[in-house]
Amino acid sequence: MTQRLPEWLTIRLPRPDTIREVEGMMRAKSLHTVCESARCPNLPECWSKKTATFMILGDTCTRSCGFCAIKVGRGLEVDQNEPENVAQVASDLGLQHVVVTSVARDDLADEGATQFADTIRSLHAANRATIVEVLTPDFKAKKWCIKLVTDAHPEIYNHNIETIERLHTVVRPQAKYDRSLEVLRLVKELDPTIYTKSGIMLGLGETKDEVVRTLKDLRKVGVDAVTIGQYLRPTMRHLPVSDYVHPDTFKEYESIGDELGFAFVASAPFVRSSYNAIEFSKKVMAERLSRASG
Repeated sequence: MTQRLPEWLTIRLPRPDTIREVEGMMRAKSLHTVCESARCPNLPECWSKKTATFMILGDTCTRSCGFCAIKVGRGLEVDQNEPENVAQVASDLGLQHVVVTSVARDDLADEGATQFADTIRSLHAANRATIVEVLTPDFKAKKWCIKLVTDAHPEIYNHNIETIERLHTVVRPQAKYDRSLEVLRLVKELDPTIYTKSGIMLGLGETKDEVVRTLKDLRKVGVDAVTIGQYLRPTMRHLPVSDYVHPDTFKEYESIGDELGFAFVASAPFVRSSYNAIEFSKKVMAERLSRASG
């Protein structure tokens, strides 16, 4: 039996004019967004503000996570024009903060790292002031793949741990909790100036102690920012929701995150990896300017 959504999980949809404008720009350049592919509940709000998370390397993932609505199958041919197309659309939208993610590409030798690097460089070439945030797969924690991305100097490197360690075999059967932590640790080792970020979902059967332990593990590897949101089942084929976490509990986790020393914590039912990412980028920009003037 499907649980009824609580009242705090309702969304008021904005007018569709700007949404259609963003959609038209994406289709004109044959670009994909994780907003659409992952059926993000924040798509109407974000697109109405002319923000979107670009999804490079196609719309078909080589992994089958139990929570994700993205298509699973053989990876598509890599589009060599994609980095420049992303930069062009980002410029047309006037974006100050650009988020770039991808499907997992276990079929590629570099797991897609080169395409990330080329996209970062194209975005910076188009507008050096742009804050570029990448949300990458784990690259199986291959240091040379991660270095390809860090050498392109994104301002923010995001890799989501998604859930607590106990649930990984169900939620992310082709990923590993420790491997995700290692990715985030390696980013800081390779370039300490890059801000690292990760995110977890609630409502999959985790306990409070397990959530707090995950936050502590992320801080141990130097993660600067964390996002915490409610898991929402995209289709009946995906993992069921164990419980709908009350907004007060999200506020409690936000306080715990602050106490643990994260530079930025976003914790609320509709928070997703790149939702309102501009708020963290303001902090990044302020600190970057401070370093430059110092």
